[in-house]
Amino acid sequence: MIFRQLFDTPSSTLTYLIADDRGAAVIIDPVLEQAEQYLELLNELKLTLVWALDTHIHADHITGADALKQHTGATTVIAANCGASGYDRQLVDGEILVFGDESLRVIATPGHTSGSLCYIWRDRLFTGDTLMINACGRTDFQRGSSTEMYRSITQKLFILPDETLVYPGHDYKGRRVSSIGEEKVLNLRIAGKSEQEFCDIMDNLNLATPKRMHEAVPANLLGGRVE
Repeated sequence: MIFRQLFDTPSSTLTYLIADDRGAAVIIDPVLEQAEQYLELLNELKLTLVWALDTHIHADHITGADALKQHTGATTVIAANCGASGYDRQLVDGEILVFGDESLRVIATPGHTSGSLCYIWRDRLFTGDTLMINACGRTDFQRGSSTEMYRSITQKLFILPDETLVYPGHDYKGRRVSSIGEEKVLNLRIAGKSEQEFCDIMDNLNLATPKRMHEAVPANLLGGRVE
């Protein structure tokens, strides 16, 4: 089994590569500018990329999903209800993606966007922008919803075993992994908060618009194709 956590500095995006013992691989949240690095790593490790997965339509970078598909033949994947037309598969809650002897389960977690997904593999949860380390994704664009975010986290993620490892899609403070148990106790935005308290926090963040949003979202709806 191979597991790698990769980092794109400009967007602070964490990308994940997983492969079984026979070399069948998936990549989660690839960044277009890092596609060459991913391809070199796949070649170095003698891996066959089966799935290129995104957790949602990103607003801060262009996905590398289509670029990886063009070079490897991998199947690209996104949520069914995010409005994207450029992916090969659109997933719903509970679907299983098999790669070699391993598999991932899809957890639909709307909130950050209407089509946000998490992927669980063994004891590791890949949360995209839904649950971060001591934080969570914003909910103020792309049909986001603070109410849906609260319910996705508390009713779908916080019911997982406390020892489940949390691997987020971003971190801006150099942190790389947490756990469900830690986030249930320590997450400043949601731990111990009522739904209304959480919504009040999220609705008053007053965050700036992502710098690449107007470029990234249209490209990402096409799976990362820049037209």
